[in-house]
Amino acid sequence: MSKPVAKSFTKPAKGSNQLRIIGGAWRGRKLNFPDVDGLRPTGDRIRETLFNWLAPDIKGAHCLDLFAGSGALGLEALSRGAQSSLLLEKHAAAAQQLKSNLQLLQADNGRVEQVDSLQWLKQQQPPYPFDIIFIDPPFALDLWEPIAGALETQGWLSDEAIIYLEAPRDAHLQLPAHWQLHRDKQAGQVSFRLYHRQAPATPTNG
Repeated sequence: MSKPVAKSFTKPAKGSNQLRIIGGAWRGRKLNFPDVDGLRPTGDRIRETLFNWLAPDIKGAHCLDLFAGSGALGLEALSRGAQSSLLLEKHAAAAQQLKSNLQLLQADNGRVEQVDSLQWLKQQQPPYPFDIIFIDPPFALDLWEPIAGALETQGWLSDEAIIYLEAPRDAHLQLPAHWQLHRDKQAGQVSFRLYHRQAPATPTNG
C-alpha cells in the first residue's frame, strides 16, 4: 500500500504559481513554485525551442542549472532523459520547493543546493564535468561574464559542453572565445542563445 502524498506536494501554497513540464516522461505535470521577487520561469515557447535544439544531446547528459528558480530548465532536462541535474538556487523558499518537487517526481537523479551560484562555483570541486549548462540569472545582477569565467577556470565544463544563456536582447557579452554561438533567437526583449564549447588546445612543449 503506497504512502499518502504530503499535502505540501499536492496543494498549492498561498501565493504560489504553477509550472508545467512540456515534454518527456513528466509531460503535462504541473508543479508549484513560490512567489519570489525576480523569479521568472523560462516561458513554454522558449523552452520548447531550447529543448528541440538540445534533443540530440540531452539523453544521458549531466546538466547544471545555475539559477534554477522554478526548475523550468533543470526539471525539464530530467524529464527528457538527462542522466543528472544539479539545481542551484539562492532563495530558501524556492530551493525548498525544488526539493519538494524532486521528491514528488521521485527524481533521485536531481539535486538542489541552496547557494550563491557564483561563490559556489569558485569554492567547490565539480563532481564531474557537466555537459549542458543553463545560465539564466536575474538580469539586474549582470552575472553572465563572471559565471562564464568561473565555469572555465574551475573545471566545471566537459570538453564539448553546451551552454544555454538568456540575456537582454541588446546585451553585448564578452564570453570565452572558444564558446561558439550555435543558435540565437529573440522573444520580445529577451535573447536566448546556445553555445557549443570547443575545448582549448592543450599547449605542447616544442
